[in-house]
Amino acid sequence: MSGHGHGHGHEGDGVRGWIRGLVKPHSHGVGESVDAALESNADGIRAVKISLVVLGAAAVVQALLVAFTGSVALLADTVHNFSDALTAVPLWAAFALARRPATKRYTYGFGRAEDLAGVFIIAMIALSAVVAGYQSITRLLDPRPLDHLGVLICAGLVGFAGNELVAVYRIRVGRRIGSAALVADGLHARTDGFTSLAVVLGALGVLAGFPLADPIVGLAITVAILVVLRGAATDVWRRLMDGVDPELVEAAESALRSTPGVNGIDDLRLRWTGHRIRAETSVLVDPGLSLTDAHTIAHQAHDQLQRSLPKLHTATVHVSPDPSETRG
Repeated sequence: MSGHGHGHGHEGDGVRGWIRGLVKPHSHGVGESVDAALESNADGIRAVKISLVVLGAAAVVQALLVAFTGSVALLADTVHNFSDALTAVPLWAAFALARRPATKRYTYGFGRAEDLAGVFIIAMIALSAVVAGYQSITRLLDPRPLDHLGVLICAGLVGFAGNELVAVYRIRVGRRIGSAALVADGLHARTDGFTSLAVVLGALGVLAGFPLADPIVGLAITVAILVVLRGAATDVWRRLMDGVDPELVEAAESALRSTPGVNGIDDLRLRWTGHRIRAETSVLVDPGLSLTDAHTIAHQAHDQLQRSLPKLHTATVHVSPDPSETRG
């Protein structure tokens, strides 16, 4: 049997969890329900639309300021903003594609398109690291003076504010609907926010009489991007490899064992398809039960899974006779 479920959120565990969440996505545990699959896709599309407009506008403004100030750190920040805005395009397409119904060829639907978009986002984050590192090393070998430092500092602060707002929005929506790709995209925006702060630090260093502060900060940006890249790539890789948080498995096992009539669990498999979970399980029951009673237990097991895994989209529950039970 099968059924449809809703999503859940995932909150940080205090200050430590908040700090950890700055550079790596949280795992997706059990939390509150969200809307159904189609509505969660709509939420994802809305998030990338807003992000595309905000980051695109910020990138255009910063591109003009790069020519005005000559800052390599600001150039790196601008490149990140452009690339981050562009990542919204394939993610938008993926959310739209996931709304299509399953076909005879793609019997599981098109939710995997979201995970493929996540791969593109990871590639863009890696490209940002390469560009930032190259530009910083070039400027170290061939230093150039910075002009209009006050404008540069203002541009950095504005860039940080814009990117952090987009990052918070993307990550919040991504976690709420269970989208690893959207969370990775939010982390990309947060990286750009750090870059913008680094631009400010570089300009302050130049004002303090240390002209190499700008390219050195650019190198620090590169390291920060690589840290973010590692966390985001790990999460996307796990989705592609059907990896799930062990807490989800434990929650599912607990739900099944608490179902009246279930003597044990013979097999349990969970996997993400986009931002929805699919489950397959085989439970052990008394071999003396009638077909109707066994079917009732399967229904109850399914309902228990649905309550424990709010992002559950489909569950297939098989009922098998418990070999340890003997009939008199």
